[in-house]
Amino acid sequence: MEPFKKLTGIVAPVDRVNVDTDAIIPKQFLKRIERSGFGQFLFYEWRFFESGEVNPDFEPNKARYEGASVLISRANFGCGSSREHAPWAILDYGYKCVIAPSFADIFYNNCFKNGILPIKLSEEQVEDLFQRTAAHDGYKLNVDLEHKKITDDHGLEINFDLDEHRRQFLLQGLDDIGLTLQHEDKISAYEASRVAY
Repeated sequence: MEPFKKLTGIVAPVDRVNVDTDAIIPKQFLKRIERSGFGQFLFYEWRFFESGEVNPDFEPNKARYEGASVLISRANFGCGSSREHAPWAILDYGYKCVIAPSFADIFYNNCFKNGILPIKLSEEQVEDLFQRTAAHDGYKLNVDLEHKKITDDHGLEINFDLDEHRRQFLLQGLDDIGLTLQHEDKISAYEASRVAY
């Protein structure tokens, strides 16, 4: 994984509560065996009409959000069935940070394992971000994981909390395997000391 320290990116809104994993990546697209290529199917049933044409009314489809890397949404983001494909699709599409008042636990944990920073803010703070995003074309946030701070160019400054263990995972670009491999010398020494039968 790439280390996550600071991000400055355009913000895209998905103004819905209870965005479940089937909305994030519909089940019919879960047939791939690799982690890449899921971004094209992100929010598929919202982004496209049944005809395959782009739905211009789905907010992130608008030109002002092109290239966005920060996604904001409402409470209980990532609920529903457990599928790691959901953060794979979000990251593959280009979002590196998701901000919401709350997240489903499994989705939240999977974000850290895949290099996405999920940030929990209050309902009021998230509402303020929606208002700022609507008011400014190409609205950007500066997300500083090192100092656990979010700022913009219009006077916003928000401190956010994050478990230190998870914060270090992202700062160092480690997943569970990467964390284990930090002790590769001890693992190798242990294996060398074992008698083969």
